[in-house]
Amino acid sequence: MFSSLDFVYTPTADVDAAVDHYVQALGAELRWKVRAMGTTVAAVRVSDGGPLILLAGHLQGEAPILVYRTDDFAGTTAALKDAGVELDEFEIPHGPCAAFRAEGGQPFAVYELTRPEAATHFDGRIDP
Repeated sequence: MFSSLDFVYTPTADVDAAVDHYVQALGAELRWKVRAMGTTVAAVRVSDGGPLILLAGHLQGEAPILVYRTDDFAGTTAALKDAGVELDEFEIPHGPCAAFRAEGGQPFAVYELTRPEAATHFDGRIDP
């Protein structure tokens, strides 16, 4: 159903401080940081093969959202609905997306990469 864990969408009250910690203490690479629509979101990479960690000032709660790619969004969401999972469907720059909570409360999302240019759209942009 899921092909890869592409993003760990992480809420933080202070994106700038979180970026500093990830870069200085964890050796992460800052890929981009964008300030728009009343919030800040930054992407850091802590390993060559792992998902991007998206540090977001607008997310509520403390648990990160695990964002998995699927090659068949319609089939995946149909299977989740058939299993009784309640979905919140919307669009992200990469394509269609659906968020849900697993048993126990862990936030998840699935998306299909229908606009591959979105994957590198913000690369190198660091808003002050």
